[in-house]
Amino acid sequence: MFVTTAGRTNEEMIERALQISEFLQVPYLPRKKKSIYHIQNQADSDCIVVGKERLELFEKNTNQPFFFHPNSAMFRIKRLISGDYDPFADAVKLTKGMTFFDCTLGLASDAIIASFLVGREGMVTGIEGQKYLAFIVQQGLQTWDSGLPVMDEAMNRIRVIQTNARDYLKSQRDSSADCVYFDPMFEETILESDGIKALGHFAIHDNLTDEMITEAIRVAKYRVVLKDHYKSLRFEKYGFQVMHRKTAKFHFGVIEKN
Repeated sequence: MFVTTAGRTNEEMIERALQISEFLQVPYLPRKKKSIYHIQNQADSDCIVVGKERLELFEKNTNQPFFFHPNSAMFRIKRLISGDYDPFADAVKLTKGMTFFDCTLGLASDAIIASFLVGREGMVTGIEGQKYLAFIVQQGLQTWDSGLPVMDEAMNRIRVIQTNARDYLKSQRDSSADCVYFDPMFEETILESDGIKALGHFAIHDNLTDEMITEAIRVAKYRVVLKDHYKSLRFEKYGFQVMHRKTAKFHFGVIEKN
């Protein structure tokens, strides 16, 4: 991995690139009007590009970068404000002041909704195992301007932890989160939207395990929620009660703790 700047570079972008390279402990390579493809071939590496408006993460030999975007969160929050139905909100049953662990943060779309639901009194923690995805998303959550104050506040409140979800859960106390959530990054999920295809190049494709589910149940005070493809066998394998949705390609499964 290395850090460089966009083609039209200025001193502010260079300074930020230098700061990011120091923080991530990766080299900074000056752009010098070279193409990203050329610099990546010379360095034989993926790279982070510092632009005027955003950070972009390029896998070597690809031209489709990953960058933070809140995806569907904007219109979903607007719908919730209007009193409309949201299947994720229905599954997680979050209210003001609750705590929520998102064990598969990704682009943080669901974490943003969770943060909106729990409000200032609550806490949302997003766990992301991939170092550079975690950094890009954390930066995006802090700097994205949606034009909707309640959404910006919700994004700013999310705590991003870069670690393995299993290890994080094992380090937590019993019943330390009201809800624990999984939305595994498998190919069927990633390829649903052109806007998040680039995420698939970097996402950690760890499957769920008996240990992870056992730890999640221990850590959750009220429920564990799984979002997965409607054909998934994991719902039955791990004992999730499926909330079926007609015509939907993804369902939510819930393990309620009595």
